[in-house]
Amino acid sequence: MLHHDFRRFIDALDELNPAQIEDAQTKIRDLRRKTEAISEIEARTNKEHKCPFCGEDRRQKWGRTRVKIQRYRCSSCHKTYSGRTGSAIGRIHRPDLFMVVLWDMLGTSAPKSVRALAHQLRLNKYTVWRWRMLVFSIIGSGTAMGFSGIIEADETYQRESRKGSREWVRHFSDPQNVSQPPRPRWEDFTTQGLKMMRGLSRWQLPILTVADRGGARLFRRLPNRKGATVERAMNPLVPGDAVLCSDGGNGYKNLAAARGLEHFVVGSKPGTRVAAGCYHIQNVNSLHASYGRFIKPFCGPATKNLNGYIRWLEVRMEGMQPAEIILAS
Repeated sequence: MLHHDFRRFIDALDELNPAQIEDAQTKIRDLRRKTEAISEIEARTNKEHKCPFCGEDRRQKWGRTRVKIQRYRCSSCHKTYSGRTGSAIGRIHRPDLFMVVLWDMLGTSAPKSVRALAHQLRLNKYTVWRWRMLVFSIIGSGTAMGFSGIIEADETYQRESRKGSREWVRHFSDPQNVSQPPRPRWEDFTTQGLKMMRGLSRWQLPILTVADRGGARLFRRLPNRKGATVERAMNPLVPGDAVLCSDGGNGYKNLAAARGLEHFVVGSKPGTRVAAGCYHIQNVNSLHASYGRFIKPFCGPATKNLNGYIRWLEVRMEGMQPAEIILAS
């Protein structure tokens, strides 16, 4: 847009009625969303000057892609590429809407459900779901933080979920060759008179939570609740000069005895929650509450995706920005 055309556009804003102003704000907001997505992607290209095909540094501008992202042509192999080439987001046709999904996942407010977000963006719910799974693959499993000083440890639990599993469908279609799955369906507890599971059962999956007074924290899913499993998971996390605070689980007791750690056991009843005036596990209890608030709207995610949800919570607590996700892809 030429300068004088832009000035005429600005002057014409004074003549808009409230409804037109609202429409203009919506249009500008959509355009800003798109330009922010493009700027994040082009920042990736500016950071990495090498051709993704041959590694050549020399390049020349070669127009723009369909979504207005700068395209380059390698001076050596003559292939064209952009900031998305070779990345996890390379085949996304609407990077502007993908950025909205990212902001929803990493923002300060509670993330929307897949259906609500798909309705807002006028997308298919499966598209939003695939984008979330793509973000899970980008953020990965994370790295263990360094713990020191007073270290608190405990477990929280997540009920196993087999959402999306076709195991019962396969069994009913071919019962002679496909054995019955080990876990009953929820409808079987009422139709067949099965006893409902109460408390901790074999279907409750433990999630180890560790925190220290310096702010380091960790969530890690464990395969089972055995003391030896907890001990193996905790052993590389606790330095030799640390003070361990936990409940009376055998895994923590065995770890402290084997490593010669100072260990304070605290209980859940009043009068037993704090030892020696300052040793407690209230920080990990706070992490349990945060996990519960975060996971509740999803009504029990599929167990096969649980590690992704745990890492999603960690990323939100770390304050990671969408630009970091884009550059990490």
